[in-house]
Amino acid sequence: IELALMLDWVRDTGMRVAVVFEGRDAAGKGGAIKRIQERLNPRYCRIAALPAPTERERSQWYFQRYVAQLPSAGEIVLFDRSWYNRAGVEKVLGFCTHDEHRRFLRQCPQFERMLVEDGIILLKYWFSVSDEEQERRFQARLDDPTRRWKLSHMDLESRRRFVDFSRAKDEMFVHTDTDVAPWFVVEADEKRNARLNCIAHLLSTIPYEVHEAELLELPKRQPDDGY
Repeated sequence: IELALMLDWVRDTGMRVAVVFEGRDAAGKGGAIKRIQERLNPRYCRIAALPAPTERERSQWYFQRYVAQLPSAGEIVLFDRSWYNRAGVEKVLGFCTHDEHRRFLRQCPQFERMLVEDGIILLKYWFSVSDEEQERRFQARLDDPTRRWKLSHMDLESRRRFVDFSRAKDEMFVHTDTDVAPWFVVEADEKRNARLNCIAHLLSTIPYEVHEAELLELPKRQPDDGY
């Protein structure tokens, strides 16, 4: 109910809200996003989950395709992964060059500062899961045919290179955990607690006010006049 009231305030005031969800594979990002969005109006709260870039997109400024997904007035956008792909997957698995990675770390704080200065409410959540819990969740996916689709070769490679991803995440935090756009870490070994904590923090951070709802009455149906 509070999420719905918050979205009403965003719509009424024309605010723009962008929420970034990042973290370990199998840390529960997707489940948290689903719980936030599932009872809200999808016209005003949408999920941005971009596929791998095309050849044309790879030739553009790195942030360009993400800019197109940013919220308009009265809209919330939940980024299921985001521009931070470059600091994690692309860096560790060699999908970008060293120079591209260093350029990202320099430009990202400037990019996010521009978003915030333009009036966008930007929140960044990192879902953290322990080594043991990630292994348990991966194994559960391997054993369950209805959940096996959640595992990709990329996920398995991220598991193999757990320490490399930890180093990349720490380096990313050093450069992008700023006063303007700080990271908020969600301890996600307990999925239900992680979702509730994330939602509670989201609601506490956005300065929404409860507006009086317009009372609607169901009108009488027109007579059929013998139709």
